[in-house]
Amino acid sequence: MFLYVLVLNQVNLLERLFERMMEKGIRGATVLDSTGMMRVLSDDENANFPMYGLLRHVYSPERKQSRTIFVVLKEDQMPVMEAVVDEVTGGLNQPDTGIAFAVPLTYQKGLTENAR
Repeated sequence: MFLYVLVLNQVNLLERLFERMMEKGIRGATVLDSTGMMRVLSDDENANFPMYGLLRHVYSPERKQSRTIFVVLKEDQMPVMEAVVDEVTGGLNQPDTGIAFAVPLTYQKGLTENAR
């Protein structure tokens, strides 16, 4: 099993992402509001990095928040999840789309087959 983490910068795609996940049998995701480091630094009036504000406006002028999605997947669900994310986002290689990674789980408790 794996913990798949997706930081989705295009929050308007979240509902569509979940719809496609459900259609593919992937359930049980958890979503957190998140904010990137550049946003925090550029919004901090006391920060000693004024250039971050300029860079943030160049790379993601409108985005204030992201959504971080956590979902536990079986190994055979990993390529399905990757395909869903690519389909919905147009591919994470596109600018300001998001990032994803997965880590193997060595322990879990409370997950049931019906919950996923």
